[in-house]
Amino acid sequence: MDADGLRRALTRIAHEILERNKGTANLVLLGIQTRGYPLALRLANKIEQIEGISVPVSYLDITPYRDDRQPSQSPPPHLINARLNLTGQKVVLVDDVLYTGRTARAAMDAVMSLGRASIIQLAVLIDRGHRELPIRPDFVGKNVPTSRREQIAVWLQETDAVDKVVLMEEK
Repeated sequence: MDADGLRRALTRIAHEILERNKGTANLVLLGIQTRGYPLALRLANKIEQIEGISVPVSYLDITPYRDDRQPSQSPPPHLINARLNLTGQKVVLVDDVLYTGRTARAAMDAVMSLGRASIIQLAVLIDRGHRELPIRPDFVGKNVPTSRREQIAVWLQETDAVDKVVLMEEK
C-alpha cells in the first residue's frame, strides 16, 4: 500500500465510522500506541473535513494489560488527554495491524478500566488474520491474508518519514 492507498483506506474508514455511529455525537478515537495514535489523528482530521466537527482523540497505552508482561512492570493506563471521560462514549480503538487479537483485547481491558463506554469499536488499517482470540474489527482499511512467516510493516509519515505498508517474508 502506498501513500495514496493509505489515504483512501483512511477516508473510507472515516466514512464508515460516521455511518455506523450516525455522526460524531459522543464519538472518541483512541489510538493504540505506537502507530495507532497517528492513524487516529488522521481519522479525526478526515471526520472533521467531512462533518465540520472535531472529535476527541487520545492515545492509549495498553502496556499494563498485555498478557506477556507482569502487571507490576507497568504503570497504570492513561490517556494523553487526562480530562477525557470515556463513560457513555462511543469509543473507536485505532491500530495499524490486527493479527492475533491480543493487543485489541488489552486495549478493551484498558478502556473498561478508564470508564464505561457505551460501545467499543475497533478500526484497523490492516487485518492480516491468524486470530488467537475471538476478536473482529469493525472497520478495516485492507485485508491482507498472510502466512505466519510473513510480517506486515506499516510506516507512517509521523513516525517513519514515509507512508507505506509492506508485506515482508521472515528470514
